[in-house]
Amino acid sequence: MNSHFHDQLAGLDLSGFSIGPAPVGPADFPTSEEACQTLGAVWSELFAMFAGTALEADAEDLAWAFVNFFHRAAQRKSTALDRASDEVRALVATADGSEVQTSNLEDQIERAQCAESAMLAFEEMREIAASLYLDEFGSSWKPVSSSRFNHGAMLTSALVEGREFLRARAASKRRAAMPEGTPVIFAGGRTRFTTDAEAKTFAENVWATLDKVRERVPDMLLVHGGDTKGADRLAASWAERREIAQVTFGLDMRLGARAGFKRNERMLSLDPRYVVAFPGNGVLERLVIDAKARRITVVDRRGPVGTSPKKAAHETS
Repeated sequence: MNSHFHDQLAGLDLSGFSIGPAPVGPADFPTSEEACQTLGAVWSELFAMFAGTALEADAEDLAWAFVNFFHRAAQRKSTALDRASDEVRALVATADGSEVQTSNLEDQIERAQCAESAMLAFEEMREIAASLYLDEFGSSWKPVSSSRFNHGAMLTSALVEGREFLRARAASKRRAAMPEGTPVIFAGGRTRFTTDAEAKTFAENVWATLDKVRERVPDMLLVHGGDTKGADRLAASWAERREIAQVTFGLDMRLGARAGFKRNERMLSLDPRYVVAFPGNGVLERLVIDAKARRITVVDRRGPVGTSPKKAAHETS
């Protein structure tokens, strides 16, 4: 787990300033194999204990908290990294070539390197735990009020140099916050079904439709509302299984009745290749109308149990 910043910092020309070896290396952290084996064993033992007991109904909440433990740890390290980056920014701006200033800069860079390596390690553990959550409960793990960045998937082991430190830090944050790819909007509401068979058919139609869209858009970036129930949850689980990056647009409740329409505007501003529409409310209907007005192709699955309305009309005629 080499530091993302080390190679960039090595090229800094600042009055004789030089960068030594990274303070931490791969041997200082658990390997991916060790993390997988240990977390898998803990998960298996923990939830086997709940099976068949009165606590089984609470298992999913506890599993969510298990994943969130690593998510919060990664967030704390990310905050430490931001603070160290701010210190580096200030020291670079006021560089005078003195031994004291150079030593302070070296210390702050080491703090940043250590914080980043720890952040990447915790993010990797969170992703392992999130995969276990997906296997156990069939749904994608999502934090309550923050993003699920994965910087390790975006960075290489060799990048960095001096004043480029700050530009590289900003660039890595942007890449994590807005993954590359062609946006595809998925929209659907919460639907009640009379039988389990109907619910299963609906879920299968969601996955089959997204699979077909992905065939046309191999680099797709799935954009959806992030609802933890209903169609959004099915789409998020599909994306996680297929290792597709996701961007979620939650409702800004401060906007009141306008919240859903404002979310439509924000999603459509990404210039998506497709809008995939499953049954929903009037806000979703407006999304479809606005998408067609922008000449965006709509994959319409608002018929019974997620089928094409045209197909359903043809079958009943």
